[in-house]
Amino acid sequence: MLVGVRIIAGTFRSRPLQAPAGMSTRPTSDRLRETLFNVLAPRIASVAFLDLYAGSGAVAIEALSRGATRVTFVERAPAALKVLRANLASLGLTTGVTIHTGSAAAFLRKLKPGAPVFDIVFLDPPYDAAEEYASSLNQLGAPSSPLLAPGALVIAEHRRKQSLEPHYGALARTRLLEQGDAALSFYSAE
Repeated sequence: MLVGVRIIAGTFRSRPLQAPAGMSTRPTSDRLRETLFNVLAPRIASVAFLDLYAGSGAVAIEALSRGATRVTFVERAPAALKVLRANLASLGLTTGVTIHTGSAAAFLRKLKPGAPVFDIVFLDPPYDAAEEYASSLNQLGAPSSPLLAPGALVIAEHRRKQSLEPHYGALARTRLLEQGDAALSFYSAE
């Protein structure tokens, strides 16, 4: 397990988190998560948060620590799921938490009108799976997507050198933050 991943602020501030060994699951760095949640601070309280490609769960657990009321994790890698469940158990998180085992694409396809909607969606596919960005963002931006609450925000973490499109269906990029080798693209529905 990796050492040094921790919750930055909120109810679980400074609590350590496990991360899967190896590079197939790359946790969002503490510094980048801090930047992300500095941007989200005015709107994180009482939101429904979706973490696609959740890995260790560090991003969505940070959202819970800062006041999100409902979090859904989507992950398919067995090693990452084991660590995610261990992280939730170590913090005693059982309320407002749902884990969907399987691919992000399958999760997004199976949602139907009337399903719970999300205020904030975070996606961080493996950097080498460039097609996952376009697939997920196009599904989220589809006019028929029942997933996003009015005023929802979609954030994609990606390599700084990897350009994402300015538009995916009804989603338009409103902000791009770059930090080290990583970047965060923020999208809102037009």
